[in-house]
Amino acid sequence: MEKFRFLTSGESHGKCLTAIIEGIPAGLDIDIDFINNELKRRQQGYGRGDRMKIESDTVEIVSGVRFGKTLGSPVTLVIRNRDFENWQKIMSASPDDKTDDKSFSIYRPGHADYAGSIKYNQKDLRNILERSSARKTAIEVAVGAVAKLLLKVLGITGTSEVTQIGTACCPDKFHQEIDLVKEKGDSVGGKFVVVYKNIPVGLGSYVHWDRGIDGRLAQAVMSIPAVKTVEIGDNPLGLCGSQYHDEFEIKDGEVCRKSNHAGGIEGGITNGQDLVISAVMKPIPTMISPLNSVDSQTGENAQAHYERSDVCAVESCAVVAEARVAWILANEILLKYGADSVEELKNRI
Repeated sequence: MEKFRFLTSGESHGKCLTAIIEGIPAGLDIDIDFINNELKRRQQGYGRGDRMKIESDTVEIVSGVRFGKTLGSPVTLVIRNRDFENWQKIMSASPDDKTDDKSFSIYRPGHADYAGSIKYNQKDLRNILERSSARKTAIEVAVGAVAKLLLKVLGITGTSEVTQIGTACCPDKFHQEIDLVKEKGDSVGGKFVVVYKNIPVGLGSYVHWDRGIDGRLAQAVMSIPAVKTVEIGDNPLGLCGSQYHDEFEIKDGEVCRKSNHAGGIEGGITNGQDLVISAVMKPIPTMISPLNSVDSQTGENAQAHYERSDVCAVESCAVVAEARVAWILANEILLKYGADSVEELKNRI
């Protein structure tokens, strides 16, 4: 069951990325500068590639908003791909423009090329790359920004922080780690944490396996391209129950906790504490020094196809995770409190 739901479309080098969002209550102030700033945050970070020099993402709102406020109808967002002017024929929808330019058949280890080409019966791996590319996370961040605007009205705010790059756990060493990897023609991943504050008690449920908010959050963050592990709260491995579980106490007449090892969720339900989610992003699999691979057309060994890429995008990934967590929280709030207008929602919560 979804209240805040959406679909996105678009390819990495296509004309644009789009999203249609349904379920946003009427009367929500839409700050387009805030959305664009979130898009800018996604494009920043040490170790990003040349694509960021081409694109300067901004959003266009084409439906569902009038005079800066939502109408209660579906909201449509569009981000134009500036690089499309160099790819118009290559990415054309017309069969008259068919070309082999930019087609490739050598699998890239770590990407969706091999499995995707078999699943969708595609010989040109360009047809897999274009939608499986992390470029689509730009429109996802825009959707997340709208969700954040809704959360902000309710006093809920989120942030993210990179906590590790490669083997470096100190921010002062992050750039050095990325530079060393770049010199080798390699890539590097890392770890980040997302924290949302002022979460109401009672989002999610234990009554069915698919309604636990921890599972929904984990799926949202895990499905970000290149994310391989997700944790909610502290890792309990090696700890006894007396060391891990968050004890209650009464303080100034209120029920409080002495710790937040659970990361704000117990039994699949938010418990009022800060929501804490961490994730690990693998090294980006496209590298200047290519890995060994196979040409799907000739059946011969080959060097993996190289498409311009980042050396490190952990900071960007953290921004995407912030956005995805915002989707889930917005949806769960609307499920619990239900409202057709922002004022109604504020009164109910």
